[in-house]
Amino acid sequence: MNEKQLTTILNARSVKPTAMRLLVLNMLAQQETAISLSDLEEQFDKVDKVTLYRTLKTFEQHKIIHSIDDGTGSAKYALCEDGCECNPGDLHVHFHCQVCKRTFCLTDYTIPTVSLPRKFILKEMNMVLKGLCEDCSA
Repeated sequence: MNEKQLTTILNARSVKPTAMRLLVLNMLAQQETAISLSDLEEQFDKVDKVTLYRTLKTFEQHKIIHSIDDGTGSAKYALCEDGCECNPGDLHVHFHCQVCKRTFCLTDYTIPTVSLPRKFILKEMNMVLKGLCEDCSA
């Protein structure tokens, strides 16, 4: 993505396009799988981990990215699709490969609807399937 496209994404979500935010957004846009904070940190020569973490949290709060708890102990982050509001109806299944350790967003597969008992309020939902990805099962 070029800088204008990145700036448009940030502006659409009311996030000021600082140099760091543009760099992080560009890096996330280049990823084919979800990426952890430490993996993202390794992509930059010199970066303050706190600033990077705050950038990810800002992106998450403004629904630019979503986080995935894939059971590895490290949250992974991936870009949201256009129009995503991170509501239960927008959520999709994730797949964690037990061999290569990558976590994939399966955006064509939505998380099934769950009926909760009366007075229960759903705040978050996560579905992670685990097995072998296409590359590792070949």
